[in-house]
Amino acid sequence: MASILAYDLGASSGRALLGRLTDNRIETEELHRFGNDPVQVGDRLHWDILRLYHELKQGLLKAKHQGVELSSLAIDSWAVDFGFLGSNGELLGNPYHYRDRHTDGIMEKLFAELPAEEVFSRTGIQFLSFNSIFQLYALKQANSPLLREAKRFLMIPDLLRYFMTGEQHNEFTNATTTQLYNPKLGNWDPDLLGKLGLSESLFGPVAQPGQRVGSLRTSLKEELGIASVPVYAVAEHDTGSAVVAVPALDRSFAYLSCGTWSLMGTEVEQPVISERARELNFTNEGGAYGTFRLLKNIMGLWILNECQREWERAGESYSFPELVRMSNLAEPLAAFIEPDDDLFLHPGDMPGRIRKYCERTGQKAPEGPGAIVRCILESLALKYRYVLELTEQLSGQSFNGLHMVGGGIKNKLLCQWSANAIGKPVWAGPAEGSAIGNLAVQWIAGGELSDIWEARKVIRDSFPVDAYEPADTERWQDAYDRFLTVTSLKRP
Repeated sequence: MASILAYDLGASSGRALLGRLTDNRIETEELHRFGNDPVQVGDRLHWDILRLYHELKQGLLKAKHQGVELSSLAIDSWAVDFGFLGSNGELLGNPYHYRDRHTDGIMEKLFAELPAEEVFSRTGIQFLSFNSIFQLYALKQANSPLLREAKRFLMIPDLLRYFMTGEQHNEFTNATTTQLYNPKLGNWDPDLLGKLGLSESLFGPVAQPGQRVGSLRTSLKEELGIASVPVYAVAEHDTGSAVVAVPALDRSFAYLSCGTWSLMGTEVEQPVISERARELNFTNEGGAYGTFRLLKNIMGLWILNECQREWERAGESYSFPELVRMSNLAEPLAAFIEPDDDLFLHPGDMPGRIRKYCERTGQKAPEGPGAIVRCILESLALKYRYVLELTEQLSGQSFNGLHMVGGGIKNKLLCQWSANAIGKPVWAGPAEGSAIGNLAVQWIAGGELSDIWEARKVIRDSFPVDAYEPADTERWQDAYDRFLTVTSLKRP
């Protein structure tokens, strides 16, 4: 039975998922799961990229030990971060983590030289302080030796593919997140690169999802004692892969990829690059098969994860199910935060910051883990409603519900509260959306599936989808009105 391998790397963990397609049904097996912890060195926060490569090798070894012959493999990961290769093809330093503070204040400095309106009109990408464009500009401003010596720019999946194959490719969906790719030109924007003082030679040809981009290099095959395996580009931004896996029945649908980040939007054929989209800070990231993802980033379960880490540091360890149970016992709809406030971007004392935000906005601060978790989850659900309404406005569509995919759907309270908040059904599944979307593009590339819509049908038939109907709508409407007031968000 033919098997393919999807590496799905998130901001806190990674996995190697084996996929088989039999009689139009997908079977998956998790071969390997591993942590992905950033490393603080002095004032800098890095990704441990060589450790990640080591874990990819472990996935190949486990496939070998199970007697699995792989017909292909592919990698997806988070966006915006990158590494450089030097003139000898070797990695120059560990890539910076997008939460590193070297981009603090850099957005305003760039806009003093290059108007925000021009950047958005060329790229259609929302402004986030850690976007690749700002990371590169920060390196430029610091006269970084990394940038001086760099010969090639590779994003995280590009870099790991390079380690595996020796081939250098930039993949489309991730390339668009850099805020240096012009969707109107269908390539890197030479004028933007020129104004930033970045050499065009740093950026290579852009590979599309489904394109074969090499095979395992000889030294890796010899090291592991394995045969050659074709390597494909997929929608290598993990959200792009998650959207491929949305089991939608209608061509017009809204999705929420729910994990460390929450990414909400819809799939469109052409990017929506308008002044209104810029004002609302929406983005137009590349998707699979000629599509774009009109969406907005929401801080997501990072806030909860960071609270959990802070309590552990204080000697109070709670499992995720324990925290969810405690939150369900806390007072409902008592206090709200704006998840995307800059206060919550960096690591640190997240429970203290939540209390500080509530006090600053005239609310009674939540006390104890249960109340804090409830505040986070309810605030996320209400922010989902806000962004869903904006998505409808920008896209000119009306959605009859919301598809939720990703690990966050294991939190059934969040799914139910999201349905309550939006006043529409929520369809949750599959949980491993990014990895399954990764597998689907490989099967399309290999001719096993005809197109993305057949893939979505097969995914819908292969994995359970839990439906959540809205409840307590009047109470949640009142909560939404209060949420908009305390967060100072303008009603759509």
